[in-house]
Amino acid sequence: MQTATIERITVAPTSRTPITALLVANVISLLGSMLTLIALPWFVLQTTGSAAKTGITGGFVALQAFVVGIFGGTLVDRLGYKWSSVIADVVSGAGIVSIPLLYHTVGLAFWQLLAFVFLGNLLAIPGLTARRAMLPELATLARRRLEGVNASFEGIQYLSILLGPPIAGLLIAIIGTGNVLWLDAASFAASAVIVSALIPRVASGMKDAARGKYRDELVAGLRFLRGDRLLFVLAVGVAIGNMFGSPLFGVVLPVFAKQVYGSAAKLGIIVAATGAGQVIGATLYGAIGHRLPRRALWITAAIVAPLPWITLVFTTSLPLIVGALALGSVFAGPINPLMVTIRHERIPQALRGRVFSTFSAIASVAQPLGMALGGFAVEAFGLKGTITTLILAEFALGIATFFIPALHDMSRRETP
Repeated sequence: MQTATIERITVAPTSRTPITALLVANVISLLGSMLTLIALPWFVLQTTGSAAKTGITGGFVALQAFVVGIFGGTLVDRLGYKWSSVIADVVSGAGIVSIPLLYHTVGLAFWQLLAFVFLGNLLAIPGLTARRAMLPELATLARRRLEGVNASFEGIQYLSILLGPPIAGLLIAIIGTGNVLWLDAASFAASAVIVSALIPRVASGMKDAARGKYRDELVAGLRFLRGDRLLFVLAVGVAIGNMFGSPLFGVVLPVFAKQVYGSAAKLGIIVAATGAGQVIGATLYGAIGHRLPRRALWITAAIVAPLPWITLVFTTSLPLIVGALALGSVFAGPINPLMVTIRHERIPQALRGRVFSTFSAIASVAQPLGMALGGFAVEAFGLKGTITTLILAEFALGIATFFIPALHDMSRRETP
């Protein structure tokens, strides 16, 4: 395995400062993003009253993910993980801050909103790729197990889902939807400062080898992912799952909360329940995940996690919905840390940025379509029909994973 070099370290040879700083920066940025996750669809519903436009806006969040994910990974490897993360935060902050800036000054047209949403998420995948790519070296520096570090990193994303939505709902009621977006922009700025100041530069691996043409480097990453049948199957499977799952969060829940409760605060509580369950699931994976059979864990999560969403069809009781979604999310919690750990094990360091980014690009490719179709489905068939269709599709996908031969390779821990 190629040994990574960590340059300009100002801490002791064994230190948890860099990994702690990365986790703190990530949680600040993600909390801001969760504010936008609630505020943005609520803003669109308030200003347009259209579920279809809400779905289109959600689609623009991920519209650029495939192209940028495919072509941006090579730049992450070339620029290095640290500065790729910083640049991504700066660009995302600039896109988000433009929304309230125009809204409170000269006015904001719907097409302008879509343009700034597009810019705000333009480098989301390269930024996440860069932060995930640093984890193995920072885990080694802190002398922590990779499974535990990945569980902490992904668990923080779930923690932001737990804390961010109720805070967003409260802030919307106090300061207004548009003003909440200022806080997301500030969170990106804080994340950029922490990463640039407290995290050492982790060499991407490309500096240890002769750099070729951009096209050749890009093709090398694509070829590696296509040649690893487990990683390729996981990427395609997650893409299909995201197509059916993303409308539940981005369209169904905001419309459900507005129609049934008329309250952004209650929308925040429901989303927070899913975050609570995922935090528990990720924490359990970090503690005992290295002892569990990976394939069985994956299949169980894929089958069980979507089922509690059917509760939205049969009841409007907030406690029942919160409890059901929290329980289902416990099963979903281990999926991301397990998937990232498998990628860390199988991808050579010199290709890490490209393959991680391409994997995320493939996983996100169908999300804009799912969001847009979800919005139109709600208007055409109603909430209950849309929810039932999405849940049945996800359940069928979970059953199908049992018959995929490539998933047997999960139990084989690779050394890239």
